[in-house]
Amino acid sequence: MDTKRFETDVIHKGYNAEQHYGSLAPPIFQTSTFVFDSAETGAARFAGEQEGYIYSRLSNPTVAMLEERIAAMEKGEKGLAFGSGMAAVSAILLGLTKTGDHILCSEGVYGCTFGLLQLMEEKYHITHNFHPMNDEESIRSAINDHTAVIYIESPINPTMKLVDLSMVARIAKEYNIPVVVDNTFSSPYLQRPLELGCDIVLHSATKYLCGHGDVIGGLAVGRQEMMSHLAMTTQKDIGGVMSPFDAWLLLRGIKTLPVRMDRHCENAKKLADLLKKHPSVNRVLYPGDPDFPQYELANSQMLNAGGLISFEIRGDKVIAQKFMNHLRLIKIAVSLGDAETLIQHPATMTHAVVPEENRLQMGITDQLLRLSVGLEAWEDIWDDIKQSLDSL
Repeated sequence: MDTKRFETDVIHKGYNAEQHYGSLAPPIFQTSTFVFDSAETGAARFAGEQEGYIYSRLSNPTVAMLEERIAAMEKGEKGLAFGSGMAAVSAILLGLTKTGDHILCSEGVYGCTFGLLQLMEEKYHITHNFHPMNDEESIRSAINDHTAVIYIESPINPTMKLVDLSMVARIAKEYNIPVVVDNTFSSPYLQRPLELGCDIVLHSATKYLCGHGDVIGGLAVGRQEMMSHLAMTTQKDIGGVMSPFDAWLLLRGIKTLPVRMDRHCENAKKLADLLKKHPSVNRVLYPGDPDFPQYELANSQMLNAGGLISFEIRGDKVIAQKFMNHLRLIKIAVSLGDAETLIQHPATMTHAVVPEENRLQMGITDQLLRLSVGLEAWEDIWDDIKQSLDSL
C-alpha cells in the first residue's frame, strides 16, 4: 500500500494482511533458520541469485516489515534493524571507516558513543574530535584529508544543543563525506534528517519508537546501496541484529508514535515554562523555549521541540541528587521516551564514562538533570517536581 502521510505509514507500511491469512496484527516469525525446498535453492540464495530467507541473523520477515516501515517514516530507501541503538552506531561507524580515518563529531554525544569512539581510536587508530558546528568556516577548517564520517546528535544528549543539519549536509557533500545523524531525541515524527540532506539516520528504538520501555533495539535508514553494504558487512558479521519478537513489539509501538509525541511535546512545553519560574532552578534547556539560543533553528528543522528537558538545579551534585531522591511519581531511570516520566543525572549516569574535562566542555555539569516527560497529566508531573524543589 503506497501512502504519503506519516500518520498512515506508521500503521500500515510494510504489511499486507491478505498475505498473512487476514491477520490484522503482523505475525511473529520466531525462527532461527528457514527451510529450502532443494539444495539448488539453498545454493542460489547464498549466491544472491534468488530472493528468499536463509537465516534470521541475515533477514527475517517480521524484522523486514519493521525495516520497511522505518524507511518510509524517515523518507529513506532502506532500513536496518539492530539489537540495540549502540549496535546500530557501532555497525555504521565501523562500516564507514578504516584505520587512519577521522570522524568529525558534534559537540556532544551519548556516553556509550563516546566510549566507542575512544575504543576505535585506541584499537584501530580511527581518530575523532568534537566540534560545535556553529558556522560553515569552522566546519570546513575541522575537516581534514582523513575525515571519513561526520557524526551528529541533534538535539545533543543531554544539553539539547542543536546542529544545523542542512548546513552540515551541504558542506559534507562538497567533500563527499557521509553525514550520520542520531535522531533518537526527536523521532522521525519531529525531524527527518534525510530530507535535510544527511545520508544515514539512526535511532535507539528503545526510546520514543518503542514508547513502552519493553524493547532494546536500534534502527538505521539511508540509501539502498550504502545500507545494503552495511547489512552484508558489519551488521551480518558483527551480528548485532534484532530479534523477531522485538521487531513485532516495535511495529506495535510505532503505530501510536504521532499521538504519543504530540502529548510528550505538549507536556514538556508546560513543564519547561514552570521550571523557568522556580527559584531553585538555575536554567532550563528546552528547544521549545523562546529564550533557548537556537529556538529559531528548532522551529526550522523540527516539527515540535520534543519531550526532553534538561535543567540545572541551584546548588551542587548533592542537591541535585537530593531533589531526585525526593520525587514520588517521577522515576529515576536512564532511558527516555516512555509513557512514564523519567529523570536521570547525566554526570554520574549516562555520561559517567566521559572524563570530567570533556564532560564540562560538553556543558554537562554536576547540577544538570535530564527529564524525559511522560504521558501522565502534566499537572501531576509538575506537582511532583514542585514538592521536591520546594523541599531543597
